[in-house]
Amino acid sequence: MPVRKAVLLQILPAIASQMVALLYSLADTFFVGRLGDPDQTAAVTVAGAIFLLLTALSNLFGIGGASLVSRRLGLGLRDEARQASSFCLYAGLISALAFGLLVGLLSSPILRLCGAKEASFEYAKGYLFYSVVLGAAPTVGTTLLANLVRAEGSSVGASIGATLGCFVNIVLDPVFVLPFGLNMGAAGAGAATAISNAVGLCYFIIFILRRRDESASSVDPRLVPMGARHAAEILRIGLPSALQYMLTVVAVSAQLRFVSKYGNTAVAAVGITKKLDQLPLFFAIGCANGLLPLVGYNYARGNYERTERTFRFGVSISLGFALACVLAYELFAPRLTRLFIGDAETVGLAASFLRRMVVAMPFMSVCYPLITKFQAMGKARESLTVSVMRKGVLDIPLYFVMDAVKPLYGCMWVQPIVDTLSLAAAVLLNRRIVRRDRKNQQIAQ
Repeated sequence: MPVRKAVLLQILPAIASQMVALLYSLADTFFVGRLGDPDQTAAVTVAGAIFLLLTALSNLFGIGGASLVSRRLGLGLRDEARQASSFCLYAGLISALAFGLLVGLLSSPILRLCGAKEASFEYAKGYLFYSVVLGAAPTVGTTLLANLVRAEGSSVGASIGATLGCFVNIVLDPVFVLPFGLNMGAAGAGAATAISNAVGLCYFIIFILRRRDESASSVDPRLVPMGARHAAEILRIGLPSALQYMLTVVAVSAQLRFVSKYGNTAVAAVGITKKLDQLPLFFAIGCANGLLPLVGYNYARGNYERTERTFRFGVSISLGFALACVLAYELFAPRLTRLFIGDAETVGLAASFLRRMVVAMPFMSVCYPLITKFQAMGKARESLTVSVMRKGVLDIPLYFVMDAVKPLYGCMWVQPIVDTLSLAAAVLLNRRIVRRDRKNQQIAQ
């Protein structure tokens, strides 16, 4: 079908799925914020950094598997796609169970390392227990299967699964968190998250089983040994995405440790700011996720011109949305932060942080899809290079420099600087790949 129609059919459900995931993320902070206690809001922020590691695990097998599935379908190798998807699912679930057990055993030192203070420590531990220790497997399984289902072209099915989980989470959050319900506070938000992800996982398993005769995804454990033959390629492509999220946790934890010197109010303000700046980020991720199967399929078939047209149209949508978000955040920062908490000091800090942190969001909206493009094409080295630049390598040293130059507020300029440098590197790498592919195509003709 025409490029624009194909792109819209894939990315619109993927964007909707990410917007729902954002609501999912915002729900915990919103309802905990209704308690009017900055310590509990800070607890969700600190524990949320560890929760991100579950996304790293799911992307290790989900993005790596999705790339392989889309390229195998492009080559007409449907059986290999099914074998790979089965291996990814069970490898992801086993890894998640092991991770949840490890976090349960080491929760106290992990939280202290991430910057949890005494006032918020027990709240953070409660949230972590439900969302990660008990919720690791369903969280990883849901995200992983959403990527695999989307990779075979079922973007709507993947979107419905994410929407279902979010709906359950929003319904359960006030019941578990607020005084009129179970009054569990931050721990209740973690419990609601775990339950909603379990519902999402059940949906995807049923979805795949009902379409077993036509689906390129599989939950059949008998295919795992055959799928394990593709483990090296899956991990090679999935590692940059997983590493990016792992380094995100390191970077967020580093930022929180710097900010925690200024009190829990500042930590709560950072947490609210990060929830708001996730809107353009999640939109860009949705665009990238929708583009991945199209790019992988067309690239595997050697249709480089269609690959580039597909990517350019998709990324133009991501960039346009990011520009609109920057304008809205600069104009309405105090009003937006006040949606999450009524404390005047926290609102003032969060608004100030937000205006600084989002100035380079348009660069991120192009850089993130470029990383996913590299993954879709099987370019692990390029993907890894930019992923590591975006998180961990540049930002941690910059926190020391910027906090020394301008205490507290300097930390908020780190991400804009990193996004600018990462985009420059990604554009150069992409240009080299495109030129090489065109040259090879001309030689072949």
